[in-house]
Amino acid sequence: MSGPIFDRYAALLRESTPVALATVIDGPNVGAKLLIENGAAPLGSLGHPELDRVVARDALAELEAARSGIRHYGPEGQTTPEDLLDQPTVRIFIESHAPPPEMWIFGAVDFTAALARVAKVLGYRVTVFDAREVFATQRRFPMADEVRVTWPAPVFEERGAQLRARDAVCILTHDPKFDVPAVQGALRTRVGYIGVMGSRSTHTKRMQRLAEVGVTGSDDLERLMSPIGLDLGARTPEETAVSICAEIIARRTGRDVPSLRSGTGAIHS
Repeated sequence: MSGPIFDRYAALLRESTPVALATVIDGPNVGAKLLIENGAAPLGSLGHPELDRVVARDALAELEAARSGIRHYGPEGQTTPEDLLDQPTVRIFIESHAPPPEMWIFGAVDFTAALARVAKVLGYRVTVFDAREVFATQRRFPMADEVRVTWPAPVFEERGAQLRARDAVCILTHDPKFDVPAVQGALRTRVGYIGVMGSRSTHTKRMQRLAEVGVTGSDDLERLMSPIGLDLGARTPEETAVSICAEIIARRTGRDVPSLRSGTGAIHS
């Protein structure tokens, strides 16, 4: 195979750069292709500009979760059932090439299992870290891809460089021996989301401890989302997990949403 699409496709694969290739497998223009990558205009066409636009949008979402699959559209990008009436269906295979986004959860606490479950639904590879061997077990967190008994510093020294904008670090412990070094380590990476659990008063004390170890830069501290999650009125671990993941999505997409960090007063009414 040759041509601009395949040349670019091959180059991105060699560079391990996330890329998606959409191909019409049934309907008009069978075999037509559209190459989609973050930060660049799509290359190729599936036969109609609006179809190209909608598929490119959906392919970026699939790429974020490192998923491949078949999607159905109308020939001009229709997606709703009423718009597809009396229209030929176009079946498009979206093939994603990207590692799944990483979520590192620090603290083997009650909220951890719920957050790991929701994150897995969204396509994350989930790792749980805790220094307490009795709590950090695969039996407690069977949904996690990996459970490690360790302190934060060695983790970030060993693997912190691999974190990128698609990834998330969630610090759910209030133990200063654990959460302060976890925050320090996360701030040294390029991870896209750093969330830290705790009340406003807990976070104020945490900020004082961070200042004591030299973390004072406003740009660094601006990256911390604490209290963690959107202001949804969440109470249960599962509701809290949804609010955290919703905040991660909003931060990644640049949406202005009501985060708990931006509010005042008690986080639970």
